[in-house]
Amino acid sequence: MRRTAWCLAAIGICLPAYAAGPVDEAYVRSLAAPGKTVLVMEYYDGQGKVSERKGYASASGFEAVSPTDLRVDANLTVHLYGIEPCKGDMVNRKEGFAGSCDDYARQGLATLLQSPRVIYCRAFVSETGAQAQDATCYGYYNYPGSLDSIDMFEEQLVSLGTHRITKRPDGTPARSDLKEAEDIGRRGYGMWADPRVAAE
Repeated sequence: MRRTAWCLAAIGICLPAYAAGPVDEAYVRSLAAPGKTVLVMEYYDGQGKVSERKGYASASGFEAVSPTDLRVDANLTVHLYGIEPCKGDMVNRKEGFAGSCDDYARQGLATLLQSPRVIYCRAFVSETGAQAQDATCYGYYNYPGSLDSIDMFEEQLVSLGTHRITKRPDGTPARSDLKEAEDIGRRGYGMWADPRVAAE
């Protein structure tokens, strides 16, 4: 993770999510396969160009193995970059939740992983070959007649209040692109419904 942070600082950009420009939604939709959840990793160089792509497919989908990690296969775990659960325990009376911040955040990620047809992730080329890779991911959700959307996982999780933006050692946010999403969450959603978390 330190290596990635250094790379990000060294080339003056924060994330492959916007370093690479907007997501091509038609392309993401084209990756869908009947009866499978498809996961595609795209690796970007310092100029924001794709240097490599890898694809995976699963009949049973992909699983959250921590509040910020999803397992792709035995050799690859994707870490959602720049977000984290709150620390310790939390209570959200509206949702009937009382327990650890980690459990709440993991449930949030697990919910997002239940039904995407495609999971599309962007990472820096420096992540290629690592067992745990920092990335930003999008889910393509399609329910004919009711929903057809492509949503960034991190943005969804932060706006729902299951996660918050990680702070760098100097106190600045690791993901300035998620500030608006966190402002939504801070209106009292998820972890922010607990005054102890809101006071942090």
